[in-house]
Amino acid sequence: MPRDATVVFVINHRSNMDYALVTALMSQSSVLSYAVGEWGRVMVLQNLIRAMGSYFVRREDSSAIYRKVLARYVQIAIASGVTQAVFPEGGLTCDGKLRPPKLGLLSYMVAGFDPNGTRDIVFVPVGINYDHVLEDELLTAAASNPAAERPHFSVPPLALTRWVGNELWQRIRGTWERYGYACVGFGHPLSLRDYLGQRGVELRALPEEQRFAEIAQLGQCLMREVGHIVPALPVPVVSTALLAAGEAGLSDLQLDDAVCDLMRRLKSVGADVLTPSHGQRVGGVGLRMLMRRQLVTGESWRLPVEPRRNRQPCLPFTPIPLPTCWRGCRACFGPLMAQGRSVRHCSDSGR
Repeated sequence: MPRDATVVFVINHRSNMDYALVTALMSQSSVLSYAVGEWGRVMVLQNLIRAMGSYFVRREDSSAIYRKVLARYVQIAIASGVTQAVFPEGGLTCDGKLRPPKLGLLSYMVAGFDPNGTRDIVFVPVGINYDHVLEDELLTAAASNPAAERPHFSVPPLALTRWVGNELWQRIRGTWERYGYACVGFGHPLSLRDYLGQRGVELRALPEEQRFAEIAQLGQCLMREVGHIVPALPVPVVSTALLAAGEAGLSDLQLDDAVCDLMRRLKSVGADVLTPSHGQRVGGVGLRMLMRRQLVTGESWRLPVEPRRNRQPCLPFTPIPLPTCWRGCRACFGPLMAQGRSVRHCSDSGR
């Protein structure tokens, strides 16, 4: 991509760990500027967030003056070439599925774009997935609450002490195991200048309603590309197979067959499927992690494996849907994203 272009990473929002994960991966090449919600305005943390170059956004503030100031700030950052990272969903997903994009920040970035200017804007889709999302139980519980109620993140001191003690005890006994994989996929860059040129669109010359429709189309295509590059990890793949089986459950051999079939289907549409290291089976790795968290019952090789009824609300958070929208997104972008290759970075820490 051009060295003088402003790069904008477009990321799905699975966990509050997304910030740390992407920042760590990019720390050797770039400093990212995030738009952070008001949840981060707490002592010590807010200073750290500002030191990283991020800025706070009051999502509920509908003041026209505030929106004008925010829009101007974003436009100056884009014009200055500051690398941006945005979560178009506007918040954490409560069920693991991609949420419709919110177009506020995206519209601030592109509404005044000059295709004949000296600086292009290049969007890089980023797909994140985890075997273990720290907030999964809280988020799935929030999904069943009224839309007006937001999940409240808190860590009871007693629970934290118990968790730390248990982790240390497992370390001492030599029984500690990792929490699974955390994986990030980077998609093909999209030049806004080329995109608008192919569509024959000049955003600055359009009426407001038509301009917003074009920006919405861009946002939807970017999110579809993000959905395509979200990696398929052992726990999401196994969870999808178990949920598809329903109450009947699966034996260990049946689970292996279902997982292999699902992996073939994912690969056939271009999805990135992670293969565990050291020759481990995807089904075995995913099942072990689910059983460790008591999300499934049964014994491998002997008893049917089925979701536990009292913990089943956590399972729908983990599956990854087949990226059926991939072909439509490719048709939308045309040849703009046909060149190059996606890149994947994985860690087996899961934290």
